[in-house]
Amino acid sequence: MSQTPSSESAEPGLPRHIKKSTALLCLLSAPALGAADAAALTISNADSTQSVRERIAFNDGWLFRQGDPAHIGGALDYERVRDWVLPTGDHLLADATRRAPAGTPTPDANYTNGTTWAQPDFDDTKWRALDLPHDWGVEGDFRQDLPGETGKLPWFGTAWYRKHFDSPASDAGRRVYLDIDGAMSNALVWLNGRLIGGWPYGYTSWRVDLTPHLRPGEINTLAIRLDNARESSRWYPGGGLYRNVWLVKTNPVHVAQWGVFVTTPVVTREAATVDIAVTLDNTTATGANVELALRVFEADAQGRPAGAPVALGEPARVKVDAARQANYSHTVTLAAPRLWSLAARHRYVAETLVIASGALVDRVTTPFGIRKTDTTADRGFLLNGERVPIRGVCLHHDLGALGAAINLRAMERQLEILREMGCNAIRTSHNPPAPELLELCDLMGFLVMDEAFDCWAMGKKRDDYSRFFDDWHEKDLRALVRRDRNHPCVIQWSIGNEIREQGRSDGWKLAARLAAIVREEDRTRPIACGFNGVRSGYSGFHAVMDIVGYNYKPHEYARFRAAHPHIPLLGAETASTISSRGEYFFPVGENKNDGRADNQVSSYDLYAPRWATTPDDEWRAQDENPAVLGEFVWTGFDYLGEPTPYNDDATNLLNFSDPVERARAEKELAELGRVRTLARSSYFGIIDLAGFPKDRFYHYQARWRPDLPMAHILPHWNWPERIGEITPVHVYTSADEAELFLNGKSLGRKKRSPLEYRFRWDEIVYEPGELKVLTWKNGRPWAEAARTTTGPAAKLTLGADRAALRADGQDLSFITVTIADRDGRPVPRARNLIRFHVTGPAEIIATDNGDATDHTAFRSTARRAYNALALVIIRSRPGSPGAITLTAESDGLAGARVDLRSE
Repeated sequence: MSQTPSSESAEPGLPRHIKKSTALLCLLSAPALGAADAAALTISNADSTQSVRERIAFNDGWLFRQGDPAHIGGALDYERVRDWVLPTGDHLLADATRRAPAGTPTPDANYTNGTTWAQPDFDDTKWRALDLPHDWGVEGDFRQDLPGETGKLPWFGTAWYRKHFDSPASDAGRRVYLDIDGAMSNALVWLNGRLIGGWPYGYTSWRVDLTPHLRPGEINTLAIRLDNARESSRWYPGGGLYRNVWLVKTNPVHVAQWGVFVTTPVVTREAATVDIAVTLDNTTATGANVELALRVFEADAQGRPAGAPVALGEPARVKVDAARQANYSHTVTLAAPRLWSLAARHRYVAETLVIASGALVDRVTTPFGIRKTDTTADRGFLLNGERVPIRGVCLHHDLGALGAAINLRAMERQLEILREMGCNAIRTSHNPPAPELLELCDLMGFLVMDEAFDCWAMGKKRDDYSRFFDDWHEKDLRALVRRDRNHPCVIQWSIGNEIREQGRSDGWKLAARLAAIVREEDRTRPIACGFNGVRSGYSGFHAVMDIVGYNYKPHEYARFRAAHPHIPLLGAETASTISSRGEYFFPVGENKNDGRADNQVSSYDLYAPRWATTPDDEWRAQDENPAVLGEFVWTGFDYLGEPTPYNDDATNLLNFSDPVERARAEKELAELGRVRTLARSSYFGIIDLAGFPKDRFYHYQARWRPDLPMAHILPHWNWPERIGEITPVHVYTSADEAELFLNGKSLGRKKRSPLEYRFRWDEIVYEPGELKVLTWKNGRPWAEAARTTTGPAAKLTLGADRAALRADGQDLSFITVTIADRDGRPVPRARNLIRFHVTGPAEIIATDNGDATDHTAFRSTARRAYNALALVIIRSRPGSPGAITLTAESDGLAGARVDLRSE
């Protein structure tokens, strides 16, 4: 199969006039070249069309099979292959002395070939053909015998991927690498039957060198085995090569992986100092003398150079010893820089050119942003000198009905919905994100807390990351920081979430070790950790952090601030309010354990687990302690797994390092018992699994977008069985006064009191008709909203989030299906079964409705609506433009269609 290289290709020549600037040399002494020498660096015409670096999308044409060869037993368990895998990524370490043993493991004398499925001559013609990214778990049926904690989907077990690819003869003499953005998990990689490396942590991006066993001019065979232990995750992790895979080809002397680091130590409106540090790799057995040159450009929307250079670094000669690395740094000054901010997401590109003997041997482009950030204990987070309250959400990595397999459009849609709510920050809970998410945050204007781990050496599940921590934590942490440190959106590193070492008297020592690793890689951003134990914030742990992040401890903010006024404080994980979209249970109790029935949770937004709070409680604490940086709410979207309060896995409630907290959790478990739940997804989301806003969306919008005229009423007003009964009404609005009307009669006008975040009319007697609210702000009319008793369900309506798709086989359209009465009003309790059909160059890849208890397979083309709504996800077919039509039908209702186009 032919592969299409990226746009990184040979540079025809360097500029003849090099602007005078400062060049700083680190770790290697070499003279800088003067302007008079610049012409000597002109690239020879003979090499001007040769590709010096290729980054090739390697997602197409894989073969897949679940399971293992017969009788493999534990032959490929991590402990048996550890010595062959551990050297992978040693280039990330300061002192890497490990080397893999010779040969391929054959750990069982009775098992002739433990890697049959890795051999080039193995017959794989009956294996399933597919393209990446791929998550095998989400393709399966929901199973009631599986725990709700991990989504009731079959993500665990082993599986293999194979790919046959042509290595052209021109690969001889080059370095060829396989870059994997994420593989879930315990990956082992063979090339032409030889085990060449692997990586246990399913969230890290990593690289293996194919060069020693590559056969240029021939067909080569890659085989990758993954192994997900059943007791390895607290949520749905997915299974498979679920992120992008790349083939990278370079010359033997080249810029190292993630080898360019751009910082902006001095930023003013008049000028910015830009430091660009470069790490070079020499993979040859002899030393190399090369010349480095740098150019800085404005960036286009794809992060590529646009227009003429805006700054030039002075070229310099660098010596790189045999089989070693060398580091060099440039400093340039940009006049009147255009700053990156949440409103103006401007970026630049640093272009690094490596020249040997007058020929270009490598070219790397690195997008970056110029911005000034400060994290202070008294003023909060400052971006370009202005305070920006962190209005963030935590996100798990799954994409709902699409599972863990990444899709750019699906991630973009999530961010669009969050931005409409007023969200400005993302916490990557609790692991390194897909690199594409950070690219989107750069482009769309979101701040990011980039998180590394959910546990350290003390685990939370039997086979979780703690099993690999000692061997891999340094490489995983360095890989995260090096990969992500040029993104302007990343404002802080989190080295852990609710880690159990908090409860150990010497746990701070390990925290200090991890923080030191991060600071070795990047000193420009603060380090945080999510603390769920009260005592942890006052132990030695807080002393090694730049930011103390409290999880569900708003009642501790004032005490911590008084004890440690010099340490910035953040709500690293807040609220965990639980609700089901469109569900309302009566009477409306005030106890946060109320509001639960039929595996659903009432949407009055008053209910939370014992350890959690409502949004109102969190905001009250922030307003009383305005120095708090802000918050990351648990969670922006519902996600697969962890269906608290119906989580049937007791271990999820026992992750408490604080003995008092743990005792309380154990008591709660004893009272609840072990009841197997129907639920397959969480209730924490402000937005449900299908992407439909819950009532809480408008609660946060009122808080986070105070200048947006808006008002939202809950509950709906279709209650024929409640005529004459008390039915409380709540209103979320950015206004400061509100008056409620029922069928034109005023039910009272209220003025918002200090530290009050919703308007409540708790004694309303239900009668059908129209419920309407008028609001005022600063004495002026602001916004209004209404809820109307609808007629019976009469028809379907369809609405696509976008009508034009790219014909690339990846682009998506998310189509909302609404059950409406004859006047087009959504019927709030409708749950009709709907059938879907698509014609044209597209396919239905998933359906959903946001119901945490719905066990219909995501791939089904029939779905019941849940409280009036359902979702259909359409994907274009590659290389096939044309008209696309989706039709929906349901017994007894008028059908609907929507027309799209793939271009």
